[in-house]
Amino acid sequence: MFKDFSLPKPTPWLHRIWQDLQPTPERLSKALRMTFSSVVVLVLMLVLQMPYVAYGLYFIFLIGRESPSVSLRTAFASVVTILLVIVSEMGVVILSDNDPMARVLSVVIVTFVGGMILVSTSLPSLGSSAGFIYCVVIGFWEHHASEDILVKNSLRLLAAFAMAAACGVAVEYVFGARSPADRLEEQFRIRYQALQKMFSLCAQPEVSPKQRFDAAVHVSRLAGAGQLGMMDLYNQIVDRDLNTGALPIGTRVHITMLAELMDASAAFGLQSERRDDPELRQRCGRIAEQCGRLIPAAIPQSEKRLEPGPRTTNSLLDRVEATIHSILVMPVDLGPAKNKELAVLPSRNVPFLIPGAIKDKNNIAFALKISLCATLCYIVYNAVDWPGISTSVTTVMVTGLSTTAAMKQRFTLRILGSLLGGLILGLGTIVFLFPSMDSITSLVVLVGTLAFVGSWIAGGSQFNYLGLQVAFAFYLVALLDSSASTELAPARDRFIGILFALVVMWFVFDQIWPVRTVTAMRRVLASVLRSAAKLFVLIDNVEQYDQLLRETESLRDRLAKNVSSLRTMSEVVEYEFGVDREQHIRSSELILQISITAAALIWNQVAVLHDEQGIDFLAEPGLVEMRRRLADRLNLLAEAVVRKTSWSEEDLGSFVSRHLLGSEYYGEYVGNTIARYEDLQTLASQLGGEI
Repeated sequence: MFKDFSLPKPTPWLHRIWQDLQPTPERLSKALRMTFSSVVVLVLMLVLQMPYVAYGLYFIFLIGRESPSVSLRTAFASVVTILLVIVSEMGVVILSDNDPMARVLSVVIVTFVGGMILVSTSLPSLGSSAGFIYCVVIGFWEHHASEDILVKNSLRLLAAFAMAAACGVAVEYVFGARSPADRLEEQFRIRYQALQKMFSLCAQPEVSPKQRFDAAVHVSRLAGAGQLGMMDLYNQIVDRDLNTGALPIGTRVHITMLAELMDASAAFGLQSERRDDPELRQRCGRIAEQCGRLIPAAIPQSEKRLEPGPRTTNSLLDRVEATIHSILVMPVDLGPAKNKELAVLPSRNVPFLIPGAIKDKNNIAFALKISLCATLCYIVYNAVDWPGISTSVTTVMVTGLSTTAAMKQRFTLRILGSLLGGLILGLGTIVFLFPSMDSITSLVVLVGTLAFVGSWIAGGSQFNYLGLQVAFAFYLVALLDSSASTELAPARDRFIGILFALVVMWFVFDQIWPVRTVTAMRRVLASVLRSAAKLFVLIDNVEQYDQLLRETESLRDRLAKNVSSLRTMSEVVEYEFGVDREQHIRSSELILQISITAAALIWNQVAVLHDEQGIDFLAEPGLVEMRRRLADRLNLLAEAVVRKTSWSEEDLGSFVSRHLLGSEYYGEYVGNTIARYEDLQTLASQLGGEI
């Protein structure tokens, strides 16, 4: 089935980087806020003669900027985590009398716990932050200095982070944007209008190729913005429990679906093939009409949803049709109160621990790999007495991810960031600029410029990690303390530390214990399918209706995050290398499409539960039997996805009575459920066991 799957031609890297640097909504304002925060932190720390300026400035990049309240919550959680880490570090040193073996064992434990937090909680950044900070502060005790100085160094590091957190949060509260629901609605409108225009032009034979190309370029730029900016706006609404306005039900899943639709549409629009095929123009006209109906405030009450979706996804236009079909079959309108309840899930209803994640052997294996890499780096740089390459340990904590391709992507960007920020900008500043700088004004201009460049790059969708690494490398090399650096060795040592970590992680993650990205995507897809099966089981087994609704909230959160995670992983599959790389890319696209279709199936069930007449659908014996069969099939499909076995389609309609199918009361629900399941198993049968 994969032989005819049409993929867009690879885009040159320089063009992709240039496209990723293009202005997107809110990018300039966010970059200016980060720049202003950096300048304020720099001035305060220089005036107060506080050390660890580099860490304070870098922390500005780690504070969430979705909303002022999100910034406050992120900063507070991070500072508390850092405080607990420092207390733990001091406890280890005091109880063991600074025994070297105790320090090594503590690194093993802390990095393992950090890895588990990374993959098992709803706040994964705390895991990498905890491991990163602990490896920094435990390293203080390797120096030959008095205990008083070493303890003060730990507290000064905490003060640097606290200062950055306070400044970053204050700037967000003063200059942070307002009305996120209206702005998110506007982002939906802009994208659907751009799609409508492009496909309308593709449907008209008399339109010039230049007009089509210009419209496709506009769609491509919006697609290049990715889902990050819209997710930021969504998180503001969630965090502050704001009115959702005209936002669609299941907004988070809808954002991921729209991002996938934009990518496929941009690739189709930029193709150079001729558009004189009448059938192709007809399909484009139909897509344009559908996009027009999906513009916020113009979404229809209902659409004829009993028809199955596209039977294949072998071409770009097939992918466009399949994705827009999944969007159209999402539930639309249950009334203002219910729409607000289903559009977003308040953050207070999201559990900190992901159910079952701690016991997952794959998560435990990932944490063990992270711990092994960090410990090896820690032991080696101490054994050779080369503290300058201690960045190898921190590199493991900030770079280690659960799949080979994602790890390779971060390593590539980290090396590029170190080259640009450390070796080129950092060394260049020390050699050429610092000798001529004699005032704080010139330093503020320099840091402000670098902070703006780093934050602008960090606002992209594909190379955002590069911006963080450029800034971090520059700060570590050029701003080691409150005084100007005059040494060239730190840049060399830090880069060697990164290269050493690259070798260690390549050996552990890619040779000893590899997990390919498509394999990880299969696991996540299986989790999505099992969540769907669990939902059908809950519908029929939970007697109390209110308890059922609470149970579904957790499933909704995991579903949205899993679908978003699959899209993120599909974007890094191109970093996999080998003869089967193209097949991996094709498979990742199909897995993502299956997850989107499964999301439509799940959300139609959730909408029924929240409908005023939903209780009637829970008690009907025929519907109970249909959902039981569906749950069994979904669990079997999840096993087939993980085990890479083939899947044979089965007609679910044969297990539903004709009375229910023809019922005016139950017929639409039954027909929609069967149609969504048919869409799902059709795509699953294409995936098969070839990967």
